[in-house]
Amino acid sequence: MKNKIVYLLFLLPFFLIMILLLIFTPKTEALVFQYQNSGKTLAYLYILEGETFQMKYTHSIHLSDVVESYEVLSDGRIKQYELMYEDFAIGMPANASEGETFEQVDGKYYIKNMERIFPSFDLRVGKVRANHTLIFEDNEYPLSQIIEPGTWVRLKIETINLWQRWKGVNILEK
Repeated sequence: MKNKIVYLLFLLPFFLIMILLLIFTPKTEALVFQYQNSGKTLAYLYILEGETFQMKYTHSIHLSDVVESYEVLSDGRIKQYELMYEDFAIGMPANASEGETFEQVDGKYYIKNMERIFPSFDLRVGKVRANHTLIFEDNEYPLSQIIEPGTWVRLKIETINLWQRWKGVNILEK
């Protein structure tokens, strides 16, 4: 009996160290959806430097689609490089800013070559008609199926560990 106790006491620290390594060591870059600005991860999407994603939503006034296109930069910031919309109306730009280009193609308006860089950005998942949708690798993921409509979320690029992955929802698995 005494030998078993000594043996277990010897193995216990080994297993604790292994568990801690498993939880805190494996880290992966991800687009993280955090609850407000609390740091609590609600959902995430594995994404690498140079990869792009889009946020599509229905404009609340003219009820047409708007698509914002983003790229992940090497320093973990997010660059908006394009905006597509279908109607000139309240809240939509009438032209491109300096260095950007404005195009009209098939009844849609594009502002390209944008260099708007953010450490993060916030959005409130639409309750009624916004239908915020993440587009990644030509697949669409409606946020309302993952995050409760009306929730304010902060999107940012973050290195997450195994523990954070367990707490959040991998958008690709939905």
